[in-house]
Amino acid sequence: MVRARTQQFLVRRVTASGSVRQPDFVIVEEPLEMRLDGTTINTTMRTPGHDYELTAGFCFTEGLLAGAPITEIRYCATGSAVDTEFNVVTVSTGGAAPTATPRLGTATSSCGICGTASLDLLTQRLDPLGPFAQWDLPALLNAPSRILATQGLFEATGGVHAAAIIDRDGTPSILREDVGRHNAVDKVVGRMLLDDQLPATDLALFVSGRASFEIVQKAWAAGFTALVAVSAPTQLAVLTARAAGMTLIGFVRGEGPNVRANHYSPV
Repeated sequence: MVRARTQQFLVRRVTASGSVRQPDFVIVEEPLEMRLDGTTINTTMRTPGHDYELTAGFCFTEGLLAGAPITEIRYCATGSAVDTEFNVVTVSTGGAAPTATPRLGTATSSCGICGTASLDLLTQRLDPLGPFAQWDLPALLNAPSRILATQGLFEATGGVHAAAIIDRDGTPSILREDVGRHNAVDKVVGRMLLDDQLPATDLALFVSGRASFEIVQKAWAAGFTALVAVSAPTQLAVLTARAAGMTLIGFVRGEGPNVRANHYSPV
């Protein structure tokens, strides 16, 4: 089933020269209940599409799988997917994953670690990244403009974030767009997990928003050795990237013929 990801409204667009009635597309935002081996682990607001990737990626980046392989993903799993409007996804490991602890509340599309007890719990399970070849900065800096050209939902609505993979040549792949920037990252990671492409040791992760602690943590969990963000990093994101040994680049945005960026070295 193909879910609608945008909805059209008739709006009055106001400009300096007056106003006009015309159609406008906005991004769809719906709740997704995630379950792991029958236990509800999270409810997040997301853009429909790639729901299996999102749920699998969330389970992985939050450490809920603890190395257990996914044996099945399906909508609902307790009844008809139609009855739940395709807004419930269950990941199954056959009981191999530890019993999950549900989050304390509903996560919004902008929420990363809401409901977790401690920031330390998210990183104590992750070892520093091993040695890797230094990244070619021009290749990373030029990738965002290539990614923007393929962001169909952003072009239509202006209301979504994006995450994508960048290889050593600066070539982007596995682009995912979502109303939540954390969701976009989890969708990318989930796709790689399901394709058995993790850890992402020789790849970089691009995000269209700021680099927060949660985004760096998810990139670290997936094994990315570089993170490229269009906007600013937070203080904790920089410290976390340095603890991981990860290359972090913020403020990657075009300004005329130049690209402005800050490179936060892991050493």
